[in-house]
Amino acid sequence: MKNIVLGVTGSIAAYKAAEIASLLVKKGYQVQVIMTPAAAEFITSLTMQSISQHPVHVDMFNTLSQWEIEHISLAQGADLILVAPASANLIGKVASGIADNLLATTIMATGAPVVFAPAMNTGMYENPVFQHWMNFLKGMGYIFIEPDEGRLACGTSGKGRLPAPEKIVAAVEQILDVRKDLDGKHVLVTAGPTREPIDPVRFLSNHSSGKMGYALAREAEKRGAQVTLVSGPTKLAPPEGVKVIAVKTAEEMFNAVKNLFPVADIVIKAAAVADFRPRQQAQEKIKKKRAVLSLELERTPDILSYLGEHKDKQILVGFAAETRDVLTNAQDKLNRKNLDLIIANDLTQEGAGFEVDTNVATILFKGGSALTLPMMTKTELACVILDEIIKLFQ
Repeated sequence: MKNIVLGVTGSIAAYKAAEIASLLVKKGYQVQVIMTPAAAEFITSLTMQSISQHPVHVDMFNTLSQWEIEHISLAQGADLILVAPASANLIGKVASGIADNLLATTIMATGAPVVFAPAMNTGMYENPVFQHWMNFLKGMGYIFIEPDEGRLACGTSGKGRLPAPEKIVAAVEQILDVRKDLDGKHVLVTAGPTREPIDPVRFLSNHSSGKMGYALAREAEKRGAQVTLVSGPTKLAPPEGVKVIAVKTAEEMFNAVKNLFPVADIVIKAAAVADFRPRQQAQEKIKKKRAVLSLELERTPDILSYLGEHKDKQILVGFAAETRDVLTNAQDKLNRKNLDLIIANDLTQEGAGFEVDTNVATILFKGGSALTLPMMTKTELACVILDEIIKLFQ
């Protein structure tokens, strides 16, 4: 039996939490309810206790009836934490690392998937500060259920309504139905930029944040794969359960990938490898008193071409970040480098490319077909890419 922790926050939509809890219980889930003090102003703990058939947790400083720290036991016992409704206040706290109530503390302590169903006034939902924190959490792997549009309790109309309980429960069921379709597969992912030294303090690089590659590694591990992530310098936390090999230069990435390639079943080259490096690296810092500085550049190793030439059983996936003739250039890269599929990004589109939490992509296949996708989070795109890779095995 799956254990769901249902978090209820101070929103007028808190009354819908009772129906959500009821539906989850009817489907056979064990439901533990955590209410924030503000939520208790909208719906009683007795209602939630009667539905869940478990004591409702509100106070972080309850006297312990047994030696069990409440937020730790709830966090460790959860298969999933669902916050519905999720207020802007609670989401902002989690994004900022503030844990001053039982629900926020439990979320901070868990390793289980955390799902937020936001419910708030349209102005609050569309506020750039809230959007920033929501996108930040999405990039960290937290899951959001999109709010509905319509008439709100405040009398205005717009986006911010809590979706129907049936829709929320369906999303939870889909998340808990984690496929292990990569069980037994070794997945090799590259991510982030490379840095090519000019002197001891300067280097050539690019804007890659590594978010796409990290999302791919994280989702592949969830599906049961043995994942190795070869990463250039990023500010991202290593995905749980993934072996990370840190590199800096294109040469270092090439050597790491070449060594791992023979045992890999799937290779996803999401790194933005520098195409050129200085032919000579200055041993001392170059002083800026020079009026003009000329750098002679040479090509770095073409990792993807090497893999395409030497692949045997592997599925080989590449990325093409372009600013013009996107599909033509991506198709040419797929053919030249003997790839099985390639993900094409148009960097001129809003919501696509480097350093953002979303992407707009078209997947091109070896046979010439294409799959055009709408803007989605990089985590969602990672899931689509892995689905298409699985189809190639089948």
